[in-house]
Amino acid sequence: MKTLEQILAKKLLKIKAIKLQPANPFIWASGWKSPIYCDNRKTLSYPSTRNFIKLELCRIILETYEDVDAIAGVATGAIAQGAMVAEELNLPFVYVRATPKDHGLENLIEGDLKPGAKVVVIEDLISTGGSSLKAVEAIRNAGCHVASMVAIFTYGFPVSAEKFKDAKVQLTTLCNYDAILDEALKTEYIDESEIKTLQEWRKDPANWNGK
Repeated sequence: MKTLEQILAKKLLKIKAIKLQPANPFIWASGWKSPIYCDNRKTLSYPSTRNFIKLELCRIILETYEDVDAIAGVATGAIAQGAMVAEELNLPFVYVRATPKDHGLENLIEGDLKPGAKVVVIEDLISTGGSSLKAVEAIRNAGCHVASMVAIFTYGFPVSAEKFKDAKVQLTTLCNYDAILDEALKTEYIDESEIKTLQEWRKDPANWNGK
């Protein structure tokens, strides 16, 4: 029986929400060279994949956490999925900006979040964990308790694991880098000769030079 990670890996590769190009690396906004690019916004255009992700996020929340008061999405990638999860679970929804709005009320958190609320945060992608944990900090600063973060995909960088541990945030993800590599190899998206390059990148992505 296929695991959740394997099923979603196949879906993400099929719709090109995740692309692998070890021979022709992408350049991230940070300046890092990367053999992989993940754009989970693409899942919103494919109803079967979009609903699969929504229902799996809901299942994890229902099976793992009791008495959740609200769902928060991390802007901008997780706003849509977070809102869909909140709708399915009939819970209030807010989203957290990367920076406060520069006009009006200058909100960092958009929506009504009651102090003391138990919140599950939805994220689309975990890389180093920095931006995701800023959202957690904003929610905690609003006087709320973060039960956990549930994300669609993680690269599985060691640095992110350490950051989540230090912040005392439980992270659960639907899919991960290893599952993507396994599925890509199985479907001949990549071949054995490229696996070492892809694995080396994850060990030190900031200094990887594409060789």
